[in-house]
Amino acid sequence: MCWDGAVPLRALPRLRTLPVWQQDTVIALGTWLIGLLVYVAGIHQLLGGIDANPLWIRLTELTVLCGLELLRRWVPGGLLLACGVLAADITLGPSLPVLIVFTDFLYAATLYGSRRTSRVMIGIAVAATAAVVVAVAALSAQWRQAVLAALGCLPFLITPVWWAANVRQQRDIADTERANGEQLAKIAELDRQAAVGAERARMARDLHDVVAGHLSAIAIQSEAVLSSSGTNPALARGVLESVRENSVSALEEMRAMIGLLRSAQGDAEMEATAPPRLAELSKLVESARASGLRVEVRSTMDEQGLPAAVDLTAYRIAQEALTNAVKHAPGGRVVLDIRRDGGVLTIEVSNGLRRDRPTAEGTGAGLGLLNMRERAAAVGGTLSAGPSGTDWLVRAELPVEG
Repeated sequence: MCWDGAVPLRALPRLRTLPVWQQDTVIALGTWLIGLLVYVAGIHQLLGGIDANPLWIRLTELTVLCGLELLRRWVPGGLLLACGVLAADITLGPSLPVLIVFTDFLYAATLYGSRRTSRVMIGIAVAATAAVVVAVAALSAQWRQAVLAALGCLPFLITPVWWAANVRQQRDIADTERANGEQLAKIAELDRQAAVGAERARMARDLHDVVAGHLSAIAIQSEAVLSSSGTNPALARGVLESVRENSVSALEEMRAMIGLLRSAQGDAEMEATAPPRLAELSKLVESARASGLRVEVRSTMDEQGLPAAVDLTAYRIAQEALTNAVKHAPGGRVVLDIRRDGGVLTIEVSNGLRRDRPTAEGTGAGLGLLNMRERAAAVGGTLSAGPSGTDWLVRAELPVEG
């Protein structure tokens, strides 16, 4: 009588929510009451005839066996004790209630035992059924009796073990699916964290480019105007125009970034701001010249044929390199060389090192250099920065195809 199965538990929907010892107590009391009714009705004899044993002996067997139901999850100890009660019952004459309760121990041993125990229980059930059939066939010499014996073993040996094995298989499948679900949830959370980290790094790079590029140029150009003391109005006006242009560009880029942050899908009412490209490199050059640099541009390529990601990356690298030159080598000469050789776009920005602080740029640990390397790596390229003779050289190689 397998009370843990799906059909009986539909009648007792709250049994699963009880503690284990309470579930086993309910099962023990239920089987004892059913067995009591069978004994009182006098239909407990399996071999027919009249039972010569007093009722109290049968009830004692039943009570002991039902008491062992509290140990049904203790495998194989509970099953071995139940086998002892079954042996005593067979000696007195096999009775239906004891045999029915014993089937629950077979069920529990198969379901709650180890995997090895479960496999052994299946083998024992098959072997016991075969042994009963052979024994009956040998004693009765009639094949019909053997068939009846096999059918008699079906509900008491095969069914509880098969049922428990099926429930155990479904439970293992559910546990596996639950574990897989937890692992997928962890992987999804790690992917989410990685995506958030990558997005934060991208936003930090963009913000740094806006702040370090435009605002640094504004600060340096403003200082140049203040130091001129009004001796050259035309120069002062040109520098102020560059300051205004840098301010407007910084505001536009900051406005576009804030708009993207406020709406993940973008606002339909917001004006779309195109990302800067190498075609707008002249603005960077004019801003650097207004800051006091002597910039020489060498470009032998058509910027219109570049992929958008490579075009933006090249622009940002040139912007950051010119900004560093303005900060670390003010008033110096800068050579900006952009060329395309086959499927590789090469950007080189070189400027002379100041003798009073020759290693100002040489540490390579600044955030600007890190951003440039990350941008180059993002499109599959490489970037190097360091002294090259008497100059400081930033060299980026970006693949144009693939």
